[in-house]
Amino acid sequence: MCMQKDKVWVECNHRAFFRFEPCVRFGRGCFGAGGDHEEVPVQDICSDCKRKDPNPAAREADRLRREMELRARRAEEERIAEIKRQQSEARRKRSAPTDITNSRTTRATRSSSRRTAAKDDKDDTIPDLVKEMVVEVRKGRKTMTEDQDIQEPPRKRKRPGEKPAKPLKKDAANDSNDEDLEFEDVPIPAPTIQTMVRDTDDEEDDDDDDIQFEDVNINGAGASARYEGPKTLNLDLTAFMAASTPKKGDRRKALGREEKDRRIEAHKVHLLCLLAHVELRNRWCSDPEVQDALRPLLSQKTVGFLLPRASLNQFSRTESFKRGLSEAKEAFKTRFEITERGLQRALWADNIDQLKDYKPPPDAETTRDKADFLKAAQTLKGSRDVGAQLFCALLRSVGVEARLVCSLQPLACVPGAPTMPKQSKLTTKPKQPSKAEQYLAAMAKHETKFTPTSGTIPRSRLGHPDATGYNVPSLLAPSSPAPPPVPKIPIKKIKNESPFPVYWVEVLDHAHQKYHPVDPLVTFSQFNTKVYEPPSSDLLNSLTYVIAFNPDSTCLDVTRRYAKAYNSKTRRWRIDGLVSSRNGLRGERWLRSALRRYQPPFISDLLQIELNELKAIEIKEPMPRNVMDFKDHPVYALERHLRRNEVLVPGAQVSGTVSAGAKAPLERIYRRREVKVARTREKWYRLGRVVLPDEEPVKILPKIKRKRKGGLDSDDDGDGDGGGNPAFIESQTELYVPPPVVNGKVPKNKFGNLDVYVPSMVPRGGVHIPHEKARQAGFILGVDYAPALTGFEFRGRHGTAVLRGVVVPEECEKAMEAVIQGLEEMEVEEEEERKRRGVLRLWRRMLKGLGIWERIMEGVDEEAEAAAAEASMQKDKGKEVEMRDVDGSAGPFHDDDDDDEDEGGGGGGFFPTANLDSEDEGGGGFMAEEDEGGGFMIE
Repeated sequence: MCMQKDKVWVECNHRAFFRFEPCVRFGRGCFGAGGDHEEVPVQDICSDCKRKDPNPAAREADRLRREMELRARRAEEERIAEIKRQQSEARRKRSAPTDITNSRTTRATRSSSRRTAAKDDKDDTIPDLVKEMVVEVRKGRKTMTEDQDIQEPPRKRKRPGEKPAKPLKKDAANDSNDEDLEFEDVPIPAPTIQTMVRDTDDEEDDDDDDIQFEDVNINGAGASARYEGPKTLNLDLTAFMAASTPKKGDRRKALGREEKDRRIEAHKVHLLCLLAHVELRNRWCSDPEVQDALRPLLSQKTVGFLLPRASLNQFSRTESFKRGLSEAKEAFKTRFEITERGLQRALWADNIDQLKDYKPPPDAETTRDKADFLKAAQTLKGSRDVGAQLFCALLRSVGVEARLVCSLQPLACVPGAPTMPKQSKLTTKPKQPSKAEQYLAAMAKHETKFTPTSGTIPRSRLGHPDATGYNVPSLLAPSSPAPPPVPKIPIKKIKNESPFPVYWVEVLDHAHQKYHPVDPLVTFSQFNTKVYEPPSSDLLNSLTYVIAFNPDSTCLDVTRRYAKAYNSKTRRWRIDGLVSSRNGLRGERWLRSALRRYQPPFISDLLQIELNELKAIEIKEPMPRNVMDFKDHPVYALERHLRRNEVLVPGAQVSGTVSAGAKAPLERIYRRREVKVARTREKWYRLGRVVLPDEEPVKILPKIKRKRKGGLDSDDDGDGDGGGNPAFIESQTELYVPPPVVNGKVPKNKFGNLDVYVPSMVPRGGVHIPHEKARQAGFILGVDYAPALTGFEFRGRHGTAVLRGVVVPEECEKAMEAVIQGLEEMEVEEEEERKRRGVLRLWRRMLKGLGIWERIMEGVDEEAEAAAAEASMQKDKGKEVEMRDVDGSAGPFHDDDDDDEDEGGGGGGFFPTANLDSEDEGGGGFMAEEDEGGGFMIE
């Protein structure tokens, strides 16, 4: 029968096919190997495990350690077996002259007893030297027998249908030969000791004689301790349960509808700001001063390669252009130095506490205005983003048509996006050296390194004390001095920066009319679009929006050129990948309107070629391999991802199958165009369609139970049968035809309105006038009209009818428009009249106020007014005189010596004023203006 051999890797326990050995009957009655396969063990791991193993050095060290342990264990077993063998051999030597024959008497045959008797007769004649030689030969034969037993090959695996091999019987001739062994130079054969293998435990008695026992305290370790009496045991399972319960990680809270809408609005604003930022940098790249500062970096030869002659063929022009780009990229890379950090991906914070302690990196980009950009062009230092922008300006300075490409990094607009990492407050411990470093350090201590200086050779071992100070003159010719090394610009690496660029350049190959990417600082690549998309695990960079700006500030979305799975993965992170927002504006429509400002005035032939290329890339995208990538895919769909109101059309064709795992069943893949939206009768009616008669629903929508405040459940509106709401697709409906207007009578519902959700629901013979004064105009004309119900305004789950205009017969349309125009003109006239009356009222109030003031002022005497004016003038004059006299005096407080010098002394706290025109000096503290005395002024 045929046999199949399988390799079995011992360390990883994996199995694989190794070899097939056919039998002689293969193909003639035998159809191959059976179920039992022969295993070939391999002391290693399989190649798949080697590829998956991230640390092959550690695996090799582990394998060597296990092999050394196995060898040590085998050596220990062999050593123990050798000791036991020597001990048993020593016992046999001691008991050989006396006990062997007596102990084996019961089992010996007659022939053996006769040989033993003969041996005893001859023992006296055997020399001692011969006896020692016999013992050594016996010992050697026993050791060879044991080695053969240990090194016995593994038993062969039994094949199906094969009978077990019978044990071979020992030939009697062999026994006799073993017993009658003859040695060279020995006249008398040595006696052979009969041995056997016991199946019982009898031989354990011999081994137990050599075992040494240790004294053990039977009473236990705590027997000598004093008994302290009973103690109370307290059982507390709280701490045990807390310790045994696995700690759950911080689960991210689900976003509510308001938070989702807020993130969408923040995403839109951030996206617009980034577009304006890139547009500004693109204008700086076209600045003449910046280009003049960068143009000397390229030689005339490089410029000639970048601008090939038009007389060359297409291939030669492309190759010349590639060579020029390579030289320009190499020249710019060797001159530019990265000293700052560029743009990174914006992340949401889990809570506001993360933003309190947030600080921007100290090496963030410092280019804020055009002057800083010009300085970076002159010094050739900055971030890698500025470097890509300067490289774009360099190519534009020599006439190459280059576009500035930026991968925008806005805040995510969908839930599940990565958040800001938590900043650990613990101080980081110094890194401990690894075992390899410790080993190298230990070896370095014991190594002897000879470092002879130039021109001197250590000769201390010659024995002379001045031998080391003698310099032997060199017999070689003096060598020419080496050229000074070329100074290299130190490359400063910014830590924790994404290995994928945010800015790069696209250049136009005129020979093929196609744009190609070039990156001189990060990936050092050109004409390769597959190296710009970072993985999903990169928290610092995400390829979501790739916008290319032309020198004339127009741009184009080229994300599909660089994304490997645009429809499967990239599109779901964009605003145009969302279905809709709360305000009803689709994301795709919003993005189109946001980029309309940067669109060219007309579509050129080159732009049309590029648009067709991007569309072809999107169409050629292969089918996803992951189940989750089929969710919201624009081309393919799975039945598990269908929404509540989506169904497959009858007879949908299967495009393929996919499995969620090795043990999961296969799922069918359908085209997205074969997925239709199913709606209830009420929703189709609000869209102006009705379900055809005798149509079977394609799906029964289950009712959604919502809890009220009182604790009761409420179901969605349905047919009331308790089995759900029947849903129909569009092919099962037709346009709704309302009843026509007959004899000027407009049909109405039981509420006195007319349902006009869509324009097609206006009845034949009627017209819808959506004006707020249409109802008043119809009432003035006295025609039959019906208010138009155009929808409902929902607040929670309660909706209010929205009435907009009226529906009137067609013959009344002109009259309704004329009356509405007259009502609008009357409203304008009433507004003007209201304003005129308001102005007149203000004038009336002002005139009344002026009249009142005039009447009040007419009763005032002119003479009294003149006297009052003169009195006020005299009062002002007296104050001036008093202030002048006070300035000439010593003040109210003075020394006693000054009082005797005064000509007139007064009492009290006031001093008499001097140099007055009046004759009477007066006393007291009041000033007299005329001849009257006293302290009061007479007017």
